[in-house]
Amino acid sequence: MIGALVDQSARLHAKFASFSPAALLQSFRERKQPIFFPGFDTQQATASLQQRLFPEETRLLVESADRIAKEHCWQLLGLGEKHFGRIVNWRLDPLSGREWPLDFHGEIKLCRNDGSDVRTLWELNRLGHLLTLGRAYAVANDERLAEEFFSQIESWREQNPVGQGANWACAMEVALRAQNLIGSLALFRSSTCLTEERLLELLTMLEQHGAHIERNLEFSYLATSNHYLCGIAGLLWIGLFMPELEAATRWREWAFNELLHEMDKQVLGDGAHYEASTGYHRLVVEQYLYSFVLSRANGLEVSESYWEKLKSMLGYMRGYLRSDGRAPLIGDSDSGQVLPLRHRTADDHAYLLAIGAAVFCEPALKDSGESKPEELLWILGEKGIDTFDSLAGINDFASQAFPDIGAYVLRQNDLYLLLSASGPGLKGRGSHRHNDVLSIEVSACGRPFIVDPGTYLYTANLRERHLFRSTAYHSTIQIDDVEQNSIEEHRPFVIGTEAQPRLLDWRTGQDLDLVIAEHDGYLRLPEPATHRRAVTFVKKERYWLIEDEILGSGEHVITARFHLDTSLEVKFYPGNCAVATDETIGVRLFVCPGKSDLEGRLERQFTSNDYGAKVGSVSVAWSIRAGLPCRLKWTLIPVCLGENEDERLKLRKL
Repeated sequence: MIGALVDQSARLHAKFASFSPAALLQSFRERKQPIFFPGFDTQQATASLQQRLFPEETRLLVESADRIAKEHCWQLLGLGEKHFGRIVNWRLDPLSGREWPLDFHGEIKLCRNDGSDVRTLWELNRLGHLLTLGRAYAVANDERLAEEFFSQIESWREQNPVGQGANWACAMEVALRAQNLIGSLALFRSSTCLTEERLLELLTMLEQHGAHIERNLEFSYLATSNHYLCGIAGLLWIGLFMPELEAATRWREWAFNELLHEMDKQVLGDGAHYEASTGYHRLVVEQYLYSFVLSRANGLEVSESYWEKLKSMLGYMRGYLRSDGRAPLIGDSDSGQVLPLRHRTADDHAYLLAIGAAVFCEPALKDSGESKPEELLWILGEKGIDTFDSLAGINDFASQAFPDIGAYVLRQNDLYLLLSASGPGLKGRGSHRHNDVLSIEVSACGRPFIVDPGTYLYTANLRERHLFRSTAYHSTIQIDDVEQNSIEEHRPFVIGTEAQPRLLDWRTGQDLDLVIAEHDGYLRLPEPATHRRAVTFVKKERYWLIEDEILGSGEHVITARFHLDTSLEVKFYPGNCAVATDETIGVRLFVCPGKSDLEGRLERQFTSNDYGAKVGSVSVAWSIRAGLPCRLKWTLIPVCLGENEDERLKLRKL
C-alpha cells in the first residue's frame, strides 16, 4: 500500500500503518491534534490580521515570496539577498561558490581554509526561507507558492542522501531544518499541491531527520551546549507533530524530559545561558519559549519552576538590551534563529520579549516604546496580540547585576553602560567567547556609541575571525600587546582560561552606581600584571567615570581602547579628548582621559551586527609605557541635542 509510493517509506505508527494513501492524507489534513502555534492553526484569521496590523510588512512578505518562487532569491544572514540559480544547488557554498562533497557526514572537514564557510551553507539548508513562502501562501492563497515549496523539498532530498555530505554533518543543523520543515508544512497542510506521495515523502524525510539526530546527538559528559539542546528540541518537535511515525512517542517523551534536564544545566541562576554569548542566549530562549508553548498546548505540562527559569532568561535579555532596543553582541553571534518567521539581525532580540510579555502577562518584559512584532501574531495568534496590547509596559529600566554570568548594567533613562566580566563560559570550554573581559558597551540619547564588534565570520577567513574576537577589538585594557586569554588563529573555537574575572564591588543607588572587577589574564607575563576596572555612574550629572588600575611590577605598554559604532564622526579635541558625533540626530559622546599627556590615536577596525556583514568603524586608543602599579582614568560624557556642551564640559573640570 503506502510503502509502494516511495523507495524508502516512513515506518508508521500502528494506528496509521493500515491506512490507504488517500486515508492518510485525509487524516493529516483534517486532524485537530496535535496543535501547532495558534497563528498557524487559524490561518485565515491570522492572514487577515497580518494585513491589517502589518500592511507594509505584508507587502514585503508577498514580494519576498514571489522572488523566492520566480527567481530563487532570498536573504541569507548578513550576506544580503542571494540568487541561488534556476535549480538550487543545496551543496554549493554561498560564500565561496565551492561545492561541498557527498562524503560520509562524520568525515566531512568543516574548516577547509578555501574561503568556504559551512555556517552559511547550513543557513541555506536550514530551509528557513520556506516559512516566508508559507506565510505568504496563507495571505495570498497562491498555489504557485505551495508548488515551489514541494518542489524545493524534492530537489533537496534528491541532492542530499541521508548521512552524506555537510548538510548531515551536524545534528543541530538537522534538527533546526526539521523544525522549519514542520512549521512550513503546517502552513501548506491544506494546499491542493500536497498529494499522497508528497505527504509520504515528507513523513519519510522527517523520520530520517529524527533518526539521524538520535544517532548523532552532540552530547558530552564535560559540557553540553546549544548544539545538544537544539538536537533535543528537534526530536521533541518531530515527536509532537508527526504522530504518524512509529518513533514519535519515544522521541517526544525522551526529548521533553531531556529538555528540562538541560535547562537545569545550561541556564544560570540569573537567567543567562552559560555559554556567555548573547547571540546564543537568543537562540536558546527561542528554543525554550517556542517548545514550552507547544508542549503546553499538547498536554505536556511544564512545571512552574521551569516556566520561572524561562521568565528569568527573558529578564536577562530585557536587562541587557540597550536603550535603542538592540542587544550588545557579547561573545559569538552567528545570527541563528529558531523558526525564522522574519530575518532578524544578530543584535535584534526584542521580538522575543514581546512574545514573552504576552505568554507571562508580564508588563516588565514590554518596552512601552516598542511596537508589536509579526512573530507575536504567528506564535500566539489574536489572543496573544490582545494580551500584549492590554499590558502597560515600562519605559524606564533600572541598573541591574547578573553576577552568575558577570554582566553589570549601569543605566538610567536613555543612558546605558554594560560592563562584561564574564569568564570563558561552558564550564571553561569557552568555544563562543571573545577576549572582552572588563570591556564596556555604551549607548546614550537612543544611540549606541561604544559597542562590541560582533563576530562577522567563522571559518571562511580565519584572520578576520581572530581579529573580531581579539582583545584589541574590544573596549578594555591590553598589556604589552598580549591577548587576555590565549587564542590561536588556526583554532577558531578554542580560547584559553587565563583571564578569570572577579567581582570586587557592586552598588546601585539613587545617585550613583559602582562596579569594580578585575582579571588575572596577564599574570602569565614575565612580569605579571592584574587589570582592575572600576566604573562609576553619576546619574544626576549624566556621566560615567572609569578607573583602570594595572597592578604588579615592572614596566609595560598599556593600551586602552574604546571600539566605536559605525557611522560616527570621530576626532580629538584639545586636551586629547576624543569625541564621537552623530550629526543626523545631534548627539555626541566625549571620551576624555584623566592624563593630558597620553597619546591618542584612531585605529581602523570593523563592526558586524549580522553574520557575514561588516562595516568600517574605529577604535579610539591611548597607549602609555609605565611602571606598575599604574592608574588611568576616563570620563565618558554623553551630550544630547539642545544641551550646552561648553557648560557641561566646564562642570566636569576637564
